[in-house]
Amino acid sequence: MTMWMLKRQQGTENGGRASRSSRVAAAMGSPLHARSLGANRAKGFTLLEMLAVIVLIGIIGAVVVTQVGKNVDKGKYGAGKAQLTTLSQKIENYALDNGSPPAQLQDLMVKPGTARNWQGPYAKESELKDPWGHAFGYKYPGDHGNFDLIFYGQDGQPGGDGYSADVGNWQ
Repeated sequence: MTMWMLKRQQGTENGGRASRSSRVAAAMGSPLHARSLGANRAKGFTLLEMLAVIVLIGIIGAVVVTQVGKNVDKGKYGAGKAQLTTLSQKIENYALDNGSPPAQLQDLMVKPGTARNWQGPYAKESELKDPWGHAFGYKYPGDHGNFDLIFYGQDGQPGGDGYSADVGNWQ
């Protein structure tokens, strides 16, 4: 039998009332009392534990943001190259209908006076900008074919490396 059960049994033998000494002993040394004190101590986190968790969350967050940022640029660069191919096909459709490529990219949206058989609009205004919001480079007549269409990459400027590298429709 546990100490607590013995004291409880003594209390019932005394007519339901425990003696003063048994009540004090029960209050001071009972397992129930010890458990309640331990439970009060284990209810929260220490400041050190909370700081450690916050630092770990910050480190993980920084790594995730860095990786996601790289993947966003990679995705936009790939989308820009795909958009270059699509826009190049739209220019060729214009050339098939009208005998030559447009003088400028805006001629894909609004009929120019020189177009004989304009079947447009061939493109929307949003399709004339790359994923970063820069205009595509366009030259008619082109140096590499009937026309040159250039995606300038992330920086929107001629030249560059990585995600700022230029891509042309002749490549």
